[in-house]
Amino acid sequence: MTIVERIDRDIIEAMKLKQADRLSAIRMAKTALKKRETELPGGIDDAEAARVLNTLIKQWGDAADQYAKAGRADLALKEENDARVIQGYLPAAATESEMSIAIEEAIRETGAASMKDMGAVMKAARARLEGKTIDGKALSDIVKAKLSVVSGQ
Repeated sequence: MTIVERIDRDIIEAMKLKQADRLSAIRMAKTALKKRETELPGGIDDAEAARVLNTLIKQWGDAADQYAKAGRADLALKEENDARVIQGYLPAAATESEMSIAIEEAIRETGAASMKDMGAVMKAARARLEGKTIDGKALSDIVKAKLSVVSGQ
């Protein structure tokens, strides 16, 4: 079952169970997916759906941080809960060790020797981690650390 199909099914389930908060989060995700679907010819696959949902989760996380800084813990909690609901539709996150292994292989594959090669290493590492949810900042930090060791900086 695709991500979009699971979301459609869960909207109905949340309505039947009268789970208003969950329903609201799922509907926002459905809206974002529908919008992206209209932008692409031929619809969206699971990989594209995951990208859309990751974007939503990041936006909700940023909003939660802003609400927390403004002293609105109630709104921050809602944003965090919405993000948690949608996180359930994404594949498992890549662990730090999986990212580290993928980066080491990518460095060997690309022959990276300095920070100038970071883009190529990131691209190759992402390809190796296909099918997993990847924290881009964590991946970037590990790449920087490994490239600084390789280049001797």
